[in-house]
Amino acid sequence: MKNTTAIRKNISIIVAVAANNAIGKDNQLLWHLTDDLKRFRRLTSGHTVVMGRNTYLSLPKGALPNRRNIVITDRPGEQFEGCEMAYSIDQALDLAGNEEECFIMGGGMVYQQLFPVAGKLYLTTVDHSFDADTFFPEIDFAGWNLVESEFVNSGGKNDYPHTFTLYERKA
Repeated sequence: MKNTTAIRKNISIIVAVAANNAIGKDNQLLWHLTDDLKRFRRLTSGHTVVMGRNTYLSLPKGALPNRRNIVITDRPGEQFEGCEMAYSIDQALDLAGNEEECFIMGGGMVYQQLFPVAGKLYLTTVDHSFDADTFFPEIDFAGWNLVESEFVNSGGKNDYPHTFTLYERKA
């Protein structure tokens, strides 16, 4: 991979993980947190989002509105309405170019491949462990600076307590 060796400050990972690093099962989210969905929408609106094919297929209404959608697939010629297609991680990074901020939104394999180059990490940590088949890579927080953190208790439309954090990769 030619472009995935250096940190790219404009590449941001956005992810919600359980206490056991679980992020999904059977191509579905494991929980419902209204506050997290609102945060995701607020942060990514007007920006580019990059996702794998399975993540795209899990979206209830297809391409996310008010965002440039880039979908990574290994199926030559595959097209999804309202999306730009990338047939490799490198091609997805080339398409993202030098945009101000580009959000990587999953799934597991895409996170694993792009985490090493991301300059920012928007992390929602759910205070619960789940049975899952997809996990986020272990994070060595020694390589990151905590920029902000906000704890949200369960209740209302949030099934579990969780914490929103923003990290920036150390130089």
